Amino acid sequence: MEASLEVRLEQLVRRHAELGAALAGSGLSSAELAKLSKEYSELNPIVEGIDRLRRTRDEASSIANIAETTEDAELQQLAEEELRALHERLPGLEQQVKLALLPKDADDQRNAILEVRAGTGGEEAALFAAELFRMYQRYAALRGWRFEMLDLSETGLGGFKEASAVISGSDVFARLKFESGVHRVQRVPETEASGRIHTSAATVAVLPEAEEVDIRIDEKDLRIDVFRASGPGGQSVNTTDSAVRITHIPTGLVVIQQDEKSQHKNKARALKVLRSRLYDMERQARDSARAAERKSQVGSGDRSERIRTYNFPQGRVTDHRINLTLYKIDKVMSGEALDEITKALLTEDQAAKLAAVES
Repeated sequence: MEASLEVRLEQLVRRHAELGAALAGSGLSSAELAKLSKEYSELNPIVEGIDRLRRTRDEASSIANIAETTEDAELQQLAEEELRALHERLPGLEQQVKLALLPKDADDQRNAILEVRAGTGGEEAALFAAELFRMYQRYAALRGWRFEMLDLSETGLGGFKEASAVISGSDVFARLKFESGVHRVQRVPETEASGRIHTSAATVAVLPEAEEVDIRIDEKDLRIDVFRASGPGGQSVNTTDSAVRITHIPTGLVVIQQDEKSQHKNKARALKVLRSRLYDMERQARDSARAAERKSQVGSGDRSERIRTYNFPQGRVTDHRINLTLYKIDKVMSGEALDEITKALLTEDQAAKLAAVES
């Protein structure tokens, strides 16, 4: 491990000890206590990893000494075998420490707003959008997350023109942030008499949920229209003007909410979505600036980027960013195997960041 990194590790261990001593003392205000406790808890896993690495190194050094100095052939063989095992463990422990030192994505702990829209492909695209939305709903249930519908625009045949939801729980955005982009499907539609395979698409956007303190919206920048909610085919599903359309004039962003019967609730939900979209725009700008300095990253974050193909005749799902193919499309669509893709994307992203730090 590089000398500069060793110096950094020693600094972190010393800082952790200083914080422990400060927290064990008295005279701290509640604000100071909260601040120091947060820093201490964030350093805990890093220092534990450093401790494991150092103990393993010390053990390897001691056993190497035994292997070199003993005159007992049997003991020497045992020492050499144990030394080989320790040397095999060391690179993994070093990797864990390096990963722990990577800058954290401040949004990883946030809840997420999921938006799915039918793309090219007509009714088949809308049916696929509905299946994707349900895939994320099942995945959320498997992970113990809360899945709260925000808005739904259905077609007459069971497809979704667009649908959105708030997903709440532990590490939601960290797990789902790489799902944004164009998802393509290849299959024979039920309405296709000749049995030809069609290609259609749906767009997924995963936004970190923003709070009022993150994004302040000036009322004078908004145009708010109310109208009567409509269902599939345009039929009225509400007898009052409860649906809300909010236009953010500076950016041109438009959010429509009509799922609730209360105009007040629809307005609150629309503002929640607008706030998250504005926050995401800022995040995208920051990420693009950082990505320009990095040679490698998992996807561009561009909503128009084709990221994944679901080929039903062949039973495969391919993520084009990391060239990962799984021949278990049913389990992916049921949410069971989606973790395999999200974990692989996260691992690839970490590897890219490590490479950037080490280059």
